[in-house]
Amino acid sequence: MLTCIIRYQIDPTRKAAFEEYARAWNVAIPRAGAGLIGYFAPHEGSASLAYGIYTIDNLAAYEAYRARLSEDPLGRETYLFAQRERFIQREDRTFLKRVTGGPGA
Repeated sequence: MLTCIIRYQIDPTRKAAFEEYARAWNVAIPRAGAGLIGYFAPHEGSASLAYGIYTIDNLAAYEAYRARLSEDPLGRETYLFAQRERFIQREDRTFLKRVTGGPGA
């Protein structure tokens, strides 16, 4: 199982637009087959960092998920909304795997 963490740098004056974007992904991402953990908007501290976090079985499943997401009407609409509104200044994806067990396990 992989966890994808999307780190967004957003325009701090456009937090409401990011929240609208996040609410749409809250529907589209699970529908496309990923295990959404959640979207997180700035609250205290940095006003320009936000995150989206979900799980996927492996990179092959990720590719299939991305194909389904690009065919999803809400997924396409949400992507175009972000392009049009330009509130995302940077977006980075990192795939992590959970480390389990204790010393020597």
